[in-house]
Amino acid sequence: MTQPGTSTDHGEQTTLLCVPFAGAGPSFFHPWRELAAGRWRVTSVELPGRERRILDTPYRNVVEAAKNEIDGIVADLGEGTRTVLFGHSLGAVLAYELVHLLGRRGVHVERLIVSGSPGPWTQRERRAAGLPDEEFLARVEEFAGFRHEALDHPEMRELILPALQADCEMHEAYVPSTDEPVPVPICSLRGDHDGLVTAEEARQWRDATTAGFSYAEFPGDHMYLVDHGREILDVIEAESARGR
Repeated sequence: MTQPGTSTDHGEQTTLLCVPFAGAGPSFFHPWRELAAGRWRVTSVELPGRERRILDTPYRNVVEAAKNEIDGIVADLGEGTRTVLFGHSLGAVLAYELVHLLGRRGVHVERLIVSGSPGPWTQRERRAAGLPDEEFLARVEEFAGFRHEALDHPEMRELILPALQADCEMHEAYVPSTDEPVPVPICSLRGDHDGLVTAEEARQWRDATTAGFSYAEFPGDHMYLVDHGREILDVIEAESARGR
């Protein structure tokens, strides 16, 4: 299920489909709509366990999540839409699975932008899933480089924690559904001080595509994208222009 757009007839405008990172919902990308300034229609995958789907049971498997959400995503994109996918961390591997599925549905994906993620065949060595709540949150905070302020409020934490734990579990257990690379150009982005993903790991995405590959870094840690939405969109625009 995706955030609804204003219309399913999106003409020649490219859609930027954003796939959230662990614990996040579509609202993270709402500011990108304004930053996009009409360059794209910005929409987001809305997973269960957060925001409008807060009462729905969150997924614990990336491949299952992609397969179960694909119908709603295709309906939201509409027919004949040019689509660019952006995913950060967990969102990167989920976006990768979605590119495979969208291709089979005849949806034209122009480009996949992955962020803060090693290649899809590399599993994270240090893990958070399965730890007691306080240790889990400390580990996630260490990974992300910041602590979400909502986690300091007991009521909010009770709402957020199940989805965050499920997201970490499915990310850390992720195994790609296929060894086939995608026929779509991939651009891999990374914060230059990301302690979770090395530059070498971020470049592993080169092996996940039979088309072009590019790599770019931004100032910051694993969650660099919090402060660099505009610059990320500029890179996506430059990449898209280069591909046409």
